[in-house]
Amino acid sequence: MEKRVVYTSLAPSPVGPYSQAIVAKGEFIFVAGQIPINPETGEIVGEGDIVAQTRQVMRNIGAILKQEGLGWENVVKTGVFLQDLNDFAAMNEVYSQYFPSSPPARSCVQVARLPKDVLVEIECIAVR
Repeated sequence: MEKRVVYTSLAPSPVGPYSQAIVAKGEFIFVAGQIPINPETGEIVGEGDIVAQTRQVMRNIGAILKQEGLGWENVVKTGVFLQDLNDFAAMNEVYSQYFPSSPPARSCVQVARLPKDVLVEIECIAVR
């Protein structure tokens, strides 16, 4: 199988044994779960603020997509992980701005804990 690692300095560097994204067979881009880390400072953005954290997560994903010459219209599936489903409406308000029409399929679940105790993590799959 053809597989290539994607890396951009405009998104946070991986903090473990994973890649920012993988391109498979030249068409499918699997973006690893992104948390609200500012790639310039390495710091968590918006502690306790789901809106600020969701915006940063979407910026990080956008930078990875852009590295591959893709945009939000190429995203076909997302997975959203929330520390608290009570934050769903606020997260969704920000998220929906990136998909004004034909939004991708999506899963959204509440989890017990996320890396660095952030409020949200989002992953996606895009297609050329």
